Amino acid sequence: MRLTPTLRLPPAFRRLAFSNLTAQLSEQLALAAAPLVAVLLLQASPAQTGYLQTAQTLPFLLFSMLAGVLADRISRRRLMVAAETVRALSLIGILILLCGDLLDLRLLAAVGFLGAIGTVAYSVAAPALIPALVPREGFVAANRWLELARSLAYAAGPALGGLVVGAMGASVAFMVATALSLVAVLLLAGLPEPIMTSPVRRAVLHEIKDGATFVLRHPLLRPVLITAMFFNTAWFVLQAVYVAYAVTSLGLNAAEVGATLGTYGAGMVVGALLAGRLARHLSFGSMIAVGPAAGLLGSLLMLTTLACPSGLLAGLSFFLFGVGPILWTITTTTLRQAVTPAGLLGRVSGFVMTATFGSRPLGAGIGALMAAQFGVGACLLMSVVGFAIQFLVLFASPVRHLVRQPDPTLA
Repeated sequence: MRLTPTLRLPPAFRRLAFSNLTAQLSEQLALAAAPLVAVLLLQASPAQTGYLQTAQTLPFLLFSMLAGVLADRISRRRLMVAAETVRALSLIGILILLCGDLLDLRLLAAVGFLGAIGTVAYSVAAPALIPALVPREGFVAANRWLELARSLAYAAGPALGGLVVGAMGASVAFMVATALSLVAVLLLAGLPEPIMTSPVRRAVLHEIKDGATFVLRHPLLRPVLITAMFFNTAWFVLQAVYVAYAVTSLGLNAAEVGATLGTYGAGMVVGALLAGRLARHLSFGSMIAVGPAAGLLGSLLMLTTLACPSGLLAGLSFFLFGVGPILWTITTTTLRQAVTPAGLLGRVSGFVMTATFGSRPLGAGIGALMAAQFGVGACLLMSVVGFAIQFLVLFASPVRHLVRQPDPTLA
């Protein structure tokens, strides 16, 4: 038996999907514009862009578990509205600083940190909301469409960010990102949400412990978590230095840097579009395993650009980072939703995001330090080591042997 590739999803979910699309596009456009502004306008070094990446990802480590507790206590829709509003305000703050010629690296990092807090709460609540809007047999299809929207944003956002910054300036890029974020808020504001049963509230630390304990004791969620942690650390060792490396060593301009980053999103789009067809031919575990394998291959390709500087090779590397891991995200999110009790989904999602996305500032910090001490080449080699470890962890686990979406009783 294979994955069910698709079914008709309810209107409430489609509204969530469109909100997710505009929010993700806004986020990716802004994330692409920020390091370009840092390098081209503020003359940031590779180490400084690494520290900027650290600041923009640190909220995933600091606030994901708290966001998970909130997502299990209050309306998930209202939490997402508040979160996206915070992110829109942070974009408006960057615009004001740019227009007043007041922006520097510290302020860019501080406002990016604030906006990322909103991203954290939105990202934790969204997958926890899906089981309330979609029947169990529709989880794979719903996650596929959400990831397709994210993929389109990853494909269009960096390329659009590079083009707009290069042609019209950073202010226009952040204006477009702000408008998209506000559209996402409006779509969420009208989203119908079933009434949640009010849980018995305990101390926040006890509730956080429940989510962490469930994941760490689960034979399927635990290896998935460890794999994702190594993947994200290695990915952000690379991300921390890539823009500066592409400009100074590969000789790419702003538009070309955006184009290479955009191939990551293109790979995600291809993977998401192929997910339904692949689901008819691959087992559930095989779909999950494609991600770590593609990540390792992509990191090896990027390493070859040290000997053969090429924007095309860099773009192919980013394509592989997109096409494989998107299948991983669709299936591992479905796995988490399938085996986790509904009242625990927010905290489980929050813990998973803390550990995995929280690995991003660790990776960015490692990348910044290594770039400063040993150069970019050492960062690319360290990235390969991380991707090799995540590949071995997943392939040694029982996850890759799953034939179908597991039963919720499996523990």
